[in-house]
Amino acid sequence: MAKIYLLSNQKYPDVENLEVFQIEYIKSNIDLSKYDALVFTSKNAVYSLETFNKEWKNKDCYVIAPKTSQIIESLGGKVVFTGITSHGNEFAQELISVLKNKKVLYIKASKTVSNLVEILKENGIILDELIAYETSCKKSTKVLEDNSIFIFTSPSSVECFFNQYSWKDSYKAIVIGKTTALYLPKEVEYIISSTTSIDECVNLAMQSFF
Repeated sequence: MAKIYLLSNQKYPDVENLEVFQIEYIKSNIDLSKYDALVFTSKNAVYSLETFNKEWKNKDCYVIAPKTSQIIESLGGKVVFTGITSHGNEFAQELISVLKNKKVLYIKASKTVSNLVEILKENGIILDELIAYETSCKKSTKVLEDNSIFIFTSPSSVECFFNQYSWKDSYKAIVIGKTTALYLPKEVEYIISSTTSIDECVNLAMQSFF
């Protein structure tokens, strides 16, 4: 079986973590009492907010994907809406009707790739943004095996991988979503997971659908 490298710190049997980036939480003294709804498109935003403001658990949470919803609920938060498409721009379209007349806070990374904010504001949603974490590349010393499968979990994982490794023809790629796929070099052969779930990406890699 081909070697599977996961560009994330989540642990799975028979999968090796290739940690080429790191997450740093950014604390804030944000007053959440002003908001009716919180929007999350990443589990890292949830984990960061949990470190400095527990009041978020009293707010209605609108969440991009089931996995992040599960994390919110496990921490005692209140999920009132989970996206169907699990992709940023499509998620924004889903939110337009359910966020009407609400004061919304979007908890996000320092760098995002979707047009979620623009789409919501163009459709009359009152929205503020809170940068709760940032991603930076870190050095990996691993020597990669030929014929390996790589699971890319975000645009940052793509960027940080190609900052230090070259792509070989024998490599294969699995990406967590359409946006992440856009960041891959043109010569990279890849499969997009049917859901934006690392679990599903790992399942695909295990089945070696190439």
